[in-house]
Amino acid sequence: MLTIHFSQEDILRTRVAPAADPIWELVLSLHLLQGRTRDPLMAHWRRGVARELRRDVTSHQLRLLFALNPPRGYFPDFLTPYQSVAGFEAGLDAVRSTPIDLLNRDLTVLAGANSLPSSAAALARGEPEVLQLLTDSMTQYRSVALEPYWGRIQAAVEADRNRRARALLDGGAEGLLASLRPTMRWDSGRLEVHDYPDRRELHLDGRGLLLVPSFFCARTPVALLDPALPPVLVYPVDRLGGLVPAPGEGAGPPREGPGREALAALLGRTRAAVLEASDDGCTTGEVARRLHISPAAASQHTAVLRNAGLLVSQRDRNTVLHTLTPLGRAMLEA
Repeated sequence: MLTIHFSQEDILRTRVAPAADPIWELVLSLHLLQGRTRDPLMAHWRRGVARELRRDVTSHQLRLLFALNPPRGYFPDFLTPYQSVAGFEAGLDAVRSTPIDLLNRDLTVLAGANSLPSSAAALARGEPEVLQLLTDSMTQYRSVALEPYWGRIQAAVEADRNRRARALLDGGAEGLLASLRPTMRWDSGRLEVHDYPDRRELHLDGRGLLLVPSFFCARTPVALLDPALPPVLVYPVDRLGGLVPAPGEGAGPPREGPGREALAALLGRTRAAVLEASDDGCTTGEVARRLHISPAAASQHTAVLRNAGLLVSQRDRNTVLHTLTPLGRAMLEA
C-alpha cells in the first residue's frame, strides 16, 4: 500500500491536471499494449495499434522505447517529467534535458530486472543523439497509438475532471480527495492507495500533490519512485466504452453508423439546450430542472447526444453526470 501524508498546506496545494497528460498516456499505453490484459474495452485499440506497427517498416526504431517500458514493474521516472502538464512538446523537451545522473540512476534500476538494448548504455551517458532518437520514437508511436483516439481520451479525462470539480465545490479539497474512492481512501490527512505493489510512505512536505486522471492507467494508481521529484499521483478514469477512432480519424475512411444517424436527430431547440446545459457538466436531474422538462425526456435527449458522440455520461452512485466531448464543445462554440 502507498500512504501519502498531507499537511494542511499540502491539502490546499493539491490540484487536478488541466487535461489528459500526453506523456503519461503514451507511457501507460505502452504498458497496456505489451501486457496480457483481457479488458474487452481495449481489445479494438490493441489490435489496431499492433497491426499498424507491424505495417510500419520503421517500427524497429521503437525498440528502445518499448524496452524502457516493460508491461509490469518499474519504468524510469525521467520518461514522465512534470513539465508534460504543459503539453507534449514541453514533455519531450524535458526528457531531452534530463540530467545524466538521473538517466544513469533510473536505467540502473531498470536494468536490474530487465534486459536492455545496447543503446540504453548510450542513453545512460546522456548522449544527445540517443535522447533525440528516444523522443522521435515517442512522437512516432504517438501518431499510431494515441492521435487517432485522442478525442475519446480527452473526453473521458474531462468527464472525470468535472466529477472532481463537483466534489471540490461540495466538500472542499478534502471532498476532492475523498472522491477518489474506491481505489483510494482519504482519512485524517492520509491518502491510502490500496493494491499498490509496494509498501511506501510519501511525505509531501508542503509541496502539495498533482492528481493526473489517466485513460490508460490500469486499476492501480501510479506514483513516481523518487520522493524528491514533484509529487504526482496518476489514477484511472472511467473509460466510457473504450476506444474506437472517431469518424474521419485514424486510418481508413469515415464510417457510417449509429453516430451519423443520431447526429441527424439533433435538429431542435431542446437538444441544443441540453448540449449548452452540459457545458460545465450536468446531471440528468439538473438538465430536467434547468429546461423544465421531465427526467425521462432529459434522459432521452442526453442518450441521443451521447450516441452522436457529443456527450459522455458517467455514473457516480445514484446520479449520472453528462459532459461535452471535444466534438460537442466544437458544435456548441460554432
